[in-house]
Amino acid sequence: MDGEAQTKGRGGTRTIDVMSAIRAKVAGRALSAGDRLPSIRSLAAAIGVSPSTVVEAYDRLAAEGLIRARRGSGFYVSPTVTSPLALTEDEPRRDRAVDPFWVSRQSLDADASVPKPGCGWLPPEWMPEAALRRATRALARSDTSVLTNYGSTSGSLTLRRLLLTRLAEDEIEATINQLMLTGSGTQATDLICRFMLRPGDTVLVDDPCYFNFRALLRAHQAKIVSVPYTPSGPDVIGFEQILGAERPRLYITNSALHNPTGATLSPQTAHRLLTAAAAHDLTIIEDDIFGDFEPERSPRLAALDGLNRVIRIGSFSKTLSASVRCGYIAGRADWIEHLVDLQVATSFGGPSPVATEIITKVLAGGSYRKHMDELRQKLMRSRRDVARKLQTLGIEPWLMPRGGFFLWCRLADGQDATAVARAALEEDVVLAPGNVFSVAQTAQNFLRFNVAHMNDLGMWDVLRRALKAQASR
Repeated sequence: MDGEAQTKGRGGTRTIDVMSAIRAKVAGRALSAGDRLPSIRSLAAAIGVSPSTVVEAYDRLAAEGLIRARRGSGFYVSPTVTSPLALTEDEPRRDRAVDPFWVSRQSLDADASVPKPGCGWLPPEWMPEAALRRATRALARSDTSVLTNYGSTSGSLTLRRLLLTRLAEDEIEATINQLMLTGSGTQATDLICRFMLRPGDTVLVDDPCYFNFRALLRAHQAKIVSVPYTPSGPDVIGFEQILGAERPRLYITNSALHNPTGATLSPQTAHRLLTAAAAHDLTIIEDDIFGDFEPERSPRLAALDGLNRVIRIGSFSKTLSASVRCGYIAGRADWIEHLVDLQVATSFGGPSPVATEIITKVLAGGSYRKHMDELRQKLMRSRRDVARKLQTLGIEPWLMPRGGFFLWCRLADGQDATAVARAALEEDVVLAPGNVFSVAQTAQNFLRFNVAHMNDLGMWDVLRRALKAQASR
């Protein structure tokens, strides 16, 4: 390390030391709300640091809101601060109803140390950290406009071209004007709902289905109906009957590695669904967010349909990063044109150029395929091992998925999954009870487990106790 770097390193440490000392004085009430802090020069002389170090420490504490600057007067403890101890982290409410928001709230807001076998993403150590760091470093050397400008209305042209190549691997033929980028996969679904639906319109979902589909459709004031899901896709006879009776405007599903069941749509079911959809003027949203976890690609509705009445959406939050979010929509060119206008109206442009640049660099860097190959192997072992452990507790997987990280499991002896989840939460373990996924509320004996989050031995002990407590009632 050269001399300049050493000086910067020491200065940074001293700044943190000054900040810590002031926080400690506020916490110990040596400094109270409204008290004036020592002047920059006097504090620098008293503790043996440069005035610039104190200036930086004061500026950073002011940015945090702990202190405030008064022009010509100095720095004061913020009048709203009683103590840093009062700045406690918000915790999710545990007494709220177990509805589609319950698992999201508990998973997203829980401390990082809390085991989350009910969450819907991979642990940080399973993600391609090295590739993301390389892409982030390269981003710092990019054109300034990437760091400062709005995103273009359809999103990065380079990333869209890469995605067209990936769509072609699924035998989906599309042109650049049939593809747009969005801020996330959830935003992609939201934009389509804004475009397609009016309050009171009927939307068909699987039963069980991804719980946030239910939450999003509720926000759009849609009438939600559901069709039972089987190991090869939705029950076709029920699907056809619902289309005739309810005339839904949309159907939302995962064709590959269905959430939460892990099932995969069969070719026969896919053909019958598309035939029924054409007969009843039904539009299908095919969410392919888990598609890259498949060991071999299965048929896609969008490929069989040719992006006529099927809209394909996806994102990279499950495979690359949930922090660097970007989704996409592939569909009819005239629909994409309207959806781009909606994105401008609601977000003033496409997704962040920072996010799309990082994702582009990872995808184009050659490491993504290796990452996914390794991830699929790791998940295959985890699914097998976790399923075996669950079976010793009397918990049976509904099926063994071809890929992905979910196991949809039935509890023994008709146990109530919601009660088990509440008991586990009392010991800081987040589970995903079945009825949050079920419109018909017929999954009360099911839990969805994320096998990548089940290495914590204490979590298994909590699960045993929660099951035992429920069984004894």
